Amino acid sequence: MRDFSSDHLWLSLNTATVRKQGDLVAIIDACARHGIRAIDPWRDQVAAVGLDRAVRAVRDAGLELSGYCRGGMFTSDAARRMEVRDDNRRCVDEAEALGASCIVLVVGGLPQYSRPGSGTSKDIVAARAQVEDALGEMLDYARQARLPLAIEPLHPAYAADRACVNTTKQALDICDRLDPRSSGMLGVALDVYHIWWDPELMVQIARAGRDRLLAFHVCDWLVPTKDILNDRGMMGDGVIDIKRLRAAVEDQGYAGYSEIEIFSNDWWDKPMDEVLRTCIDRHRGVV
Repeated sequence: MRDFSSDHLWLSLNTATVRKQGDLVAIIDACARHGIRAIDPWRDQVAAVGLDRAVRAVRDAGLELSGYCRGGMFTSDAARRMEVRDDNRRCVDEAEALGASCIVLVVGGLPQYSRPGSGTSKDIVAARAQVEDALGEMLDYARQARLPLAIEPLHPAYAADRACVNTTKQALDICDRLDPRSSGMLGVALDVYHIWWDPELMVQIARAGRDRLLAFHVCDWLVPTKDILNDRGMMGDGVIDIKRLRAAVEDQGYAGYSEIEIFSNDWWDKPMDEVLRTCIDRHRGVV
């Protein structure tokens, strides 16, 4: 396993971690001040400053993109299927312009939550089938840009409203059906917050292997958790054995960034520079 204790070369900042403290350009400037060399921006943050300005800011700061958040939200009613397709094609175009290494996919839950205005459904089996169909269509488009797609399995608490793919096994089963030769174009983004609890996790990480492991996200699970969405912990403040999970993915050949992604009302209340200093310190000592 790589030694992170003396520097933070392999730290990437998911820009949601400080989304309340400044816009994307301000976040990029702060990363430059702190010697953070990679980010994973969100589409709404890019849209807020404009794609052209975001591309220039990333280029001028010399940053890499460990990913681009987020594509997906594939589930909808029939009236919105074309909206889903076109939205995800735009996501590919944006990621290509920004130079992202992959697109992180949050696949969507039941249609009425993934695409507001869609008809109400309780059929999660149908939702999962729709995810696979729409993902296959997006994959065809992404291949033209040679932009890998990374399915992020989310904790089961999010199955209804955010992602009906909830385990690494489910995500890899989809990968194997849509990309049976492991072309490098379809894999998984593993976020410790969502997967740490899974008794099959280590077997599935080994199954994924180097070709399917496209992104690795870190934060921590607090006990108690006050808000399942916006109470993630800073690494070291919770119960996840982060080093064990990083060792597992690196044993399979993963050599990319450890991306810090913290949705937290508490950390959003702190100054950006304080948050980034803490991220760097914890990345060296805990990740």
